[in-house]
Amino acid sequence: MGGLLGPRDREARLRFDIVTIFPAMLEAVLREGVLGRAVAREVIRVGLHDLRDYSADRRRTIDDVPYGGGPGMVLKPEPFFRVVAAIRRRHGDPDAVVLLSPQGRVFRHAEAARLSRLRHVVLLCGRYEGVDERVREQVATDELSIGDYVLSGGEIPAAVVIDAVARLVPGVVRDAQSVDEDSFVRGMLDHPHYTRPAEVDAHAVPDVLLSGHHAEIRRWRKREAVRRTLERRPDLLERAVLDDEERAIVQELKDEGKCQ
Repeated sequence: MGGLLGPRDREARLRFDIVTIFPAMLEAVLREGVLGRAVAREVIRVGLHDLRDYSADRRRTIDDVPYGGGPGMVLKPEPFFRVVAAIRRRHGDPDAVVLLSPQGRVFRHAEAARLSRLRHVVLLCGRYEGVDERVREQVATDELSIGDYVLSGGEIPAAVVIDAVARLVPGVVRDAQSVDEDSFVRGMLDHPHYTRPAEVDAHAVPDVLLSGHHAEIRRWRKREAVRRTLERRPDLLERAVLDDEERAIVQELKDEGKCQ
């Protein structure tokens, strides 16, 4: 039943099952980098399911023309019903069945955090003009979009969702502090980062980062994160939970006229 990445189910903290007509698009993503290491170490488990394997004819038909006319093709409901039923028989009821669609609510960090606390997530990848509405009504428990634009299918959004969710699962990223300090975790963008050399073509690293004064470095990073968020994504601060120091920095920057 589909291609399976990772040795065993019982040790994984989170299982993904991805339903797609192009499983090869996801195989490379799931074998490299952080995700590849997490699969190899059995922290997460991923099943890839070719929707065409669940068609009802020799031609492996999974789409048809839309009722009412119009351009393009629509993915048929029966193959989705069959593949999700097969996943349930083998692995039990999933905690979430997510349809990836431009009509879904926008995928944000809070949603990634919610999914990371589940044990089993199924991702349904659409194609063409979309999927039959009965898939949305009868199979999907969630519908997510990665942004206000249209892609050719749900495979790239599925990779985005898996990457964002998996890195929040304990043990996937070995340095937990790195995850805790990511952009959006606290509702703000990250501060600037620098590494060697200290100067490139007369462009130098800020002196404070070379000072060795940890309290000043911490303050600089916090101020720069607030400043960057105010300049680039002020909407995030409306939802962010700020501490007293950050609220004071916001006011300082506004008083200085550096941010609106």
